[in-house]
Amino acid sequence: MQQQPKVFTLAELAEQVGGDVQGNGGISLSGVSTLSSATGTQISFLTNSKYRPQLQHSQAGAVILHANDAADCPLPALVHKNPHAAFARIAQIFDTTPGVAVGQHATAVVAKSAILGSNVALGPHCVIEDGVELGDNVVIGANTVISKNAKIGAGSVIHPNVTVYHSVRIGKRVRVHSQTVIGADGFGYANDAGTWLPIPQTGSVVIGDDSQIGASTTIDRGALDDTIIGKNVIIDNQVQIGHNCVIGDHSCICGSTGIAGSTHIGKYVIIAGHCGVNGHLTICDKVQITGFTMVTSDINEPGVYSSGQPAMTNREWRKNAVRARQLDQLFDRVKQLEKQK
Repeated sequence: MQQQPKVFTLAELAEQVGGDVQGNGGISLSGVSTLSSATGTQISFLTNSKYRPQLQHSQAGAVILHANDAADCPLPALVHKNPHAAFARIAQIFDTTPGVAVGQHATAVVAKSAILGSNVALGPHCVIEDGVELGDNVVIGANTVISKNAKIGAGSVIHPNVTVYHSVRIGKRVRVHSQTVIGADGFGYANDAGTWLPIPQTGSVVIGDDSQIGASTTIDRGALDDTIIGKNVIIDNQVQIGHNCVIGDHSCICGSTGIAGSTHIGKYVIIAGHCGVNGHLTICDKVQITGFTMVTSDINEPGVYSSGQPAMTNREWRKNAVRARQLDQLFDRVKQLEKQK
């Protein structure tokens, strides 16, 4: 059965997310869209003033914007100090994404010693092993395995085909997407005359409240101490986090980034896509690292750090590659000239 769209007036939305109504607060809205494609029953948003001219041509029923852009808006508006955040909250209100699981499917396997809170939903063929604790309103998707003694806090959603290893602790309102593995053994080995000896990984993984973990991401358990993901950390798809890493609250790790073991990352850190972070490093609070950067030493001062090379034409790249090979020769020539002075 198709879900009926939710309908709110602009004034009702303003009551829920804050801000001031400009124009017709009684207009009915049932969804969100972009300025260029919104219809008269949808609300859009303007977060970058360079797109302000689109306001004159948009067919949106209303728009969310900052007070600095309000004078140029011919549409009913929700004037908000943070339009992007207001849009995110309104998008959540209108969200019609199907639930990951509803009720407890007959094929779900639940150990007798597992403790389930109220209103827990279990999808087909999921496995809840001995000693697991699931808080109220936890949702577990199809084919997901929650291994022995793991704990998942109230309101968390684990999508299908996720593996949560033994003794992992996940906080409240955490969302984990498909194919992610939390708590596999960290990459810990000792070499004995050319033979690799595995070191048992006896720590665990602790994930704070309100964190979000993308698809096909791996978070390794600690060797001795725990791997720790703070509160309200967002981790993109296909991210690798090594054993004993610590990631501070409100940080953001973008797709295909790899973080080697025992790295400590502060709060409010943003690491862009395809970055590599060496192990046993410390990155302080409020650091931003741009895409394709390789971090090989501690970062002790907040700011923006880069090492990735922006794209250029092949001709430019070939010329620069030749010049890079000549740097040693040029350096030697400069030294000789300095000696002649």
